[in-house]
Amino acid sequence: MRVGLYATCLADTVRPDVASAAMALLEQAGCEVVVPVQSCCGQPAYNGGERALAKRLAWHVVQSFADLDYVVLPSGSCTAMMRMHYPRLFEGDARLAEVDAFATRVYELSEFLVSVLQVALPPAPFEGAVTYHDSCSGLRELGIKSQPRQLLACVPGLKLIEAPTAEQCCGFGGTFSVKFSEVSCAIADRKCADLTATGAGTWVGGDLGCLLHLEGRMRAQGDQSTQLLHYAEILAGTAKRPA
Repeated sequence: MRVGLYATCLADTVRPDVASAAMALLEQAGCEVVVPVQSCCGQPAYNGGERALAKRLAWHVVQSFADLDYVVLPSGSCTAMMRMHYPRLFEGDARLAEVDAFATRVYELSEFLVSVLQVALPPAPFEGAVTYHDSCSGLRELGIKSQPRQLLACVPGLKLIEAPTAEQCCGFGGTFSVKFSEVSCAIADRKCADLTATGAGTWVGGDLGCLLHLEGRMRAQGDQSTQLLHYAEILAGTAKRPA
């Protein structure tokens, strides 16, 4: 099985360890992993109303991953863009059938491991309590909630503490955090307080945008100890142990 890994812009430029962890998990599951030359998925342009630019970027992605069995991403938001919004961009276009076929092969990492491969990974141990943040795109557009938790439940030494507001938005929202920074920060601060109240020293999520946004607010408030990790880092054993 040949699987194309779409690293995402944030993993590529800010947290490459997340992409490396995703690759390690896919290889451990028996996949042949291919990483084609990539561009942005077009989500920022699409959300900003630049549909022509978003469409050009989308077509580049579709062609780059054309000969692969699946496309897997460590990001709910980029996955939702490709699966849900690419077909909308190409409505009335002669290429729509090809885009539709592409969209059916796109999966977020945890749903691919759990729902498609149905693998039982032997994850490395991680001693400590974690709390999980559900990203809006992954949860509301893709229905991803149980899959990452199912994988984390297999990690020796890991204790998952659910926050009552796990499903609430962190305030990032891509360009929303730039256009409405005060509102975005206020939402993030409320979220940080709720996650802190769980007592977990590590916060885990499936979207780097959310994690980076929350980490920025925590560091600005003087918290230098709370870890914010992508679940792939924990499962692959590349995450540092909590202090």
